[in-house]
Amino acid sequence: MSNKPRPSLALAGLSLGASLNPLNSSMIAVALVVLRADFGLDVAAVTWVVTSFYLASAAGQPVMGRLADRFGPRRMFTLGMALVAVTCVLAPLAPNFALLCVARAVMALGTATAYPSAVVMVGAIAQQARVESAKPLGRLQMANTSAAAVGPVVGGLLVGFVGWEALFLINVPLAVAALLMVRQAAPADEVRERGSVASLLRDSDLPGILAFIGALLLVMMAALNVAPGYRWWMLAAGTALAGLFAWRELRFSPPFLDLRLLGRNKPLLLVYLGFAVFSSVYYFVFFGLPQLLQEAGGYAPGVVGLLMLPLATMSVVATPWAVKAIGKFGVRRVLIAGVVLLSAVAGLMWLLTGTLAIPVVVVLAALMGIPYGTVSIASNQGMFVSTRPQERGVAAGIFQTCRYVGAITATVLIGVFAGGGVDQASWARMVLAMLVLCAVTFGVTLLWRQRTD
Repeated sequence: MSNKPRPSLALAGLSLGASLNPLNSSMIAVALVVLRADFGLDVAAVTWVVTSFYLASAAGQPVMGRLADRFGPRRMFTLGMALVAVTCVLAPLAPNFALLCVARAVMALGTATAYPSAVVMVGAIAQQARVESAKPLGRLQMANTSAAAVGPVVGGLLVGFVGWEALFLINVPLAVAALLMVRQAAPADEVRERGSVASLLRDSDLPGILAFIGALLLVMMAALNVAPGYRWWMLAAGTALAGLFAWRELRFSPPFLDLRLLGRNKPLLLVYLGFAVFSSVYYFVFFGLPQLLQEAGGYAPGVVGLLMLPLATMSVVATPWAVKAIGKFGVRRVLIAGVVLLSAVAGLMWLLTGTLAIPVVVVLAALMGIPYGTVSIASNQGMFVSTRPQERGVAAGIFQTCRYVGAITATVLIGVFAGGGVDQASWARMVLAMLVLCAVTFGVTLLWRQRTD
């Protein structure tokens, strides 16, 4: 197969591959009732098909990014897409629900290779196309946002006309198409690490990787309260394992995650912190608003899905505008403007404590999409310019993990503020929490400066 660089085709393949993770994280939601009936599950058990994907994605993104940095992004992308295709062929044959959850976790690891690998390749693709790196990053952002938005609609059609098995099978042609496009058109990998299998394994810092994954999984499982009787034990174990991970990374060379370098890279740390807190504000709306509309407004799930579409639509529309603004005004100014707009829209969400009329909901959902698209691409570009090319894979993986941290934070806080259900009184408390988080995001954003070295 020839490998003549074609930036547009390569970017299309990378965008398609990167979209599979958000697509599969959202469209499974419509299959939970069917899975409960087919496997005889209760509500708590069936949510593991969602949780397994979430946890594997959050832990897998930095690891896959590190592998892309070491062994080549095009190679890791194609391996990831092949893993997705094979897993999704076999998943519908799973004889029990436990193996189905394992398949979801493996599929998540495959899709987790796409975004970090794409970010590593963005520099070469932007150079070939003679454009700023923000433009291909914007395409990736648009693909992610669009996939998450259409996921419930696509999932509903597939489950309704075919069955839950189709949620896996649909990934096979998509993954194969992404693989072929990237193999055909993406720039070839530069010379990466070589050597015997033993030496590569020795230098891979496997204990550090396992400690990182274990600590992250335990803390996230404690936050999600997936095992109520063991919540504090998991949190304690996760914290202890995180301490061992830090001890290991500070003494091993080369480390999986260079904590000393990360500690000296203040711009990157601020991007991570700001994006995690910003994501928690967004997911307050993404998770909380549908519950408010169903429980307090009495809207049917199908109607709620349509009412949430303006959020995703405006996110996609705002992204190319933000890319142009970054080229004209710089990352920091666009980031500050996006956070200011986010704060204003969060304040306007207070209107829903008085009315849940469809026109008001549609306007507010659309308005939230604008800062989401703006801050997401500006943060993405901030991460890109704050890292060296040889570190962008793991940096992009951690960036995606920050998104999951924000989502889990919002989920936990919604449970705190609306334990008895999301009504307009609990929504008022959630709006106040969003405004506090917006203030934190704004403070972090003001501190951020682009690296000059």
